Amino acid sequence: MLPAHRPQAAIQLAAAGLLMGTIGIFVEQAGLDAFTMVLCRCFFGFIALAGYCVWKGYFREQRFTPSIVGLALITGVLMVTQWVAFFDSIGRTSIAVSTVVFHVQPFWVVLMGAVLFRERLGIDRPAWIAIAFVGLVLASGVLATDHLQGHTRYLIGIAEALVGSVMYAAVTLIAKSLGALRPHLLTLAQCLVGTVVLPFLAPLGTLHIEPHQWFWLIGMGVLHTGLSYVLIYGALPRLTTPTIAVLLFVYPLTAIAVDALVYGRPLAPAQMVGMALIVTASLGVNLGWPLVSMVRRLAPR
Repeated sequence: MLPAHRPQAAIQLAAAGLLMGTIGIFVEQAGLDAFTMVLCRCFFGFIALAGYCVWKGYFREQRFTPSIVGLALITGVLMVTQWVAFFDSIGRTSIAVSTVVFHVQPFWVVLMGAVLFRERLGIDRPAWIAIAFVGLVLASGVLATDHLQGHTRYLIGIAEALVGSVMYAAVTLIAKSLGALRPHLLTLAQCLVGTVVLPFLAPLGTLHIEPHQWFWLIGMGVLHTGLSYVLIYGALPRLTTPTIAVLLFVYPLTAIAVDALVYGRPLAPAQMVGMALIVTASLGVNLGWPLVSMVRRLAPR
């Protein structure tokens, strides 16, 4: 049940998920290399977010320290690398597969927290994580013979999505120690890193970009970085954990629908089962569902 006094925030987060779920269309239609697309996303996203932060007065309110700036820039390197890996993964696999594989990142957060900060996993979390990674194998499509016929390119795409999910998990953990930094400014710093660094890897002067491609490139920055993150950051503080856990899956479900309806690439039945396992396991981890004790109660004696 959504809290009665929070429907606007829930709609806001769902809208952000729907919008983010369409980013694959922009990647496909832009038709450029991943470095160039991420560079443009960072540049136009930086402009959009900087304008919003100035309008809201966030720069005046924020106190910047060397440690905050340093950690923010580190997350920038991780986030930009993750975006490049994810965009390239879409070209090698598909929008749906890359998005589903990427969405195992909450489980990396749990595992990293256990290793780095000695957070207790308990009995149920490892069981849910095991289910999630069974779902990952199914959802990735690596068991399908038609995918394995051109397996090198496809498997590289899967690996890129997985690496991206690990990097995003690292960003999530670092961001927890940056509680004093407004998240809008953190994303702004990440876009700044990409804007400064990526021109050395993707010099735009050597490319011929058509006018219609600029539409998709600007959209990645303004819509999927500026507007989407403003919606997300505005909604999260006003929602409960169960509501957030459910609504975060609007993004991958939208991406699956987009891939099927726009590009005629529906997930195979086994992949849908894998996605269902990932969703269920994620909800189980986030909501603390007692899997092991439930299995013990149902087991015959």
